[in-house]
Order: sequence, then structure tokens, then C-alpha cells
Amino acid sequence: MSITPLFVSFAAVAAFIPLTRSGRPSWLRRFQKRTASSDRSSALERTTESGWTLIRCDDLQSFRDWLGRDEGAIRYDRGEEPSLGSHLLVELFGCEEQSLKQESVVENVMRTAADESQATVVAQSFHEFKPYGVSGAVIIQESHYTIHTWPEHRYAAVDLFYCGGTIHVNKAIDVLIDRFKPERMKFLVVRRGIQSEVSKGE
Repeated sequence: MSITPLFVSFAAVAAFIPLTRSGRPSWLRRFQKRTASSDRSSALERTTESGWTLIRCDDLQSFRDWLGRDEGAIRYDRGEEPSLGSHLLVELFGCEEQSLKQESVVENVMRTAADESQATVVAQSFHEFKPYGVSGAVIIQESHYTIHTWPEHRYAAVDLFYCGGTIHVNKAIDVLIDRFKPERMKFLVVRRGIQSEVSKGE
């Protein structure tokens, strides 16, 4: 049997497959995107136990996918119990050392993160330690943003704690990435004031 008719038939079918700008068939691109998203979602772990709800993630893209670039706040999963606030703990590894050393620089980054996330700033206080390290807090009407840096280890610990649904937390994260330039990040979301727990004391 000649392979020529078979090749011609395949070419004729392929000619009708819609392509994306990348040259890949659109169905293949959608499949690859779905598969990649599924693989990334496995990097996110959610647990609820003894009145605590924790969401852990060791991968920036996985966290962003889960967050969904939420315009209102950190997203709630289906069936998740409401809480008074969300406390996002961010680990930043392999940062630019110089960006973590000076009080004025760290203070500017955290204030910018608060402003960009549309938080309402009411006060801020920062302190530079000797020989190195900066601690500080931006008090916002919706709660607080805090940081402590270890320049010698190129590491920073950031807490973004807020209540209500008006904070654009994804924009605060973008500021941290742009200014500190971490090589790697980890995230932990703690739901604070879970409804059933709060009602026990009422």
C-alpha cells in the first residue's frame, strides 16, 4: 500500500484544524493549558481542622492560579466557612540583599504594597537593626502589613493581614516581587475569626 494517499489525507485534515498564533492547534493549546493548571493546583494544599483553615502553597504560579487575580480579596473555596479576616504569610527567599538592608527602602516597599492594594493606611513604624535587618508595620484600616528581613540570608518574612473584601492583595504581592526580586516564594493563608468559632464566645 502506498503511503502517499495516507499522507495527502492527513494533510487535508490538518489544513482544517484551526491554529493559534503559536502554530499549535487551538484544541491542543487548551489541553496543554488545562494539564499545566491541573499540575500546578497539586502544589496547593488546603486543610481545615479544630477551627483552623490553612491554605499552603510553595509555588508562585500555583498560588496566582488559585487566587485567580481576585479583585475583591483572597478567594474562598466552595463550601468554605466565612471568616472575619484572611492572614497571608509570605516567605521570600533569595531576595536582592541590598533591598532588605535599609529601613527607608523596606518602609517604602511596604507602604507601596499597601497603597497599590488599595488599603487605607493609618500609621506606619519601621526600625533598622545593627548590624542588619529591618522590622516594621504598616497599620491599615483593614488590619496590618508587617515585615522582618534577614539581609545576610537574603530572606524576608511578610504578613498581609486584612479584613473585608476591598483589598487587592494580588497587587501587594506584585510589589513585593518587583522590589525584593525573590528567587522563590512560599505562601500560607490562615483564616482568622472563623464564623463558628467566633459565635461560641457571643
